[in-house]
Amino acid sequence: MEETIAGPEAAHIPKQRGESLLDAAVRYVEERHWDVFPGTWLDAVDGMHRCSCGQSACPAPGAHPARDDWATQATGSATVARGLWSERPTASILLPTGRTFDAIDVPETAGFLALARMERMELTLGPVTLTPARRMQFFVLPGASAKVPDLLRKLGWQAASLDLVTLGEGAYVAAPPTRFGSRGAVQWARRPTSANRWLPDAEELVSPLAYACGRDR
Repeated sequence: MEETIAGPEAAHIPKQRGESLLDAAVRYVEERHWDVFPGTWLDAVDGMHRCSCGQSACPAPGAHPARDDWATQATGSATVARGLWSERPTASILLPTGRTFDAIDVPETAGFLALARMERMELTLGPVTLTPARRMQFFVLPGASAKVPDLLRKLGWQAASLDLVTLGEGAYVAAPPTRFGSRGAVQWARRPTSANRWLPDAEELVSPLAYACGRDR
């Protein structure tokens, strides 16, 4: 049975339970054709969870690339993904952006507000993640990172004034059920389904996202 958590402005979000990181990584490749690569992992040290990178003040413990050449390690092969997570079953699942999707990253409070507004507007949504760092990431078609600044200007917003970041080529997102230290796991605010296989263009979502970020300042 799925447990749910309530957001400030949106419906309940299902918690992912019972699926291993290996199975989830393979499923993303097979069902969504997303490239995946293993990141850092959490080690238990004196009863505490520490990032495998060894930094005591790691900003994303257990949820960032483990090597500098991560972009070349990312794979769209289910066989290769199975092998990578068989070697390191606790490695985080990271998805490179700028390939099959970009992501628009906003604060959690703005994200829930935008989700509620998008649903009232009956906009088509892609998958949306919710991270323990209290960020939400809206998956959109590739190319968003190049067009969002201009879209914001046309809407009358200065990109620097909003806590809205577009993740494209050279960036990545952490996918469920990746854990962030002791803060919990990444979850799907809108999980991948057959209904959202076709992603929206950033132009369709940027207005409600910018409005929500503007209110959240």
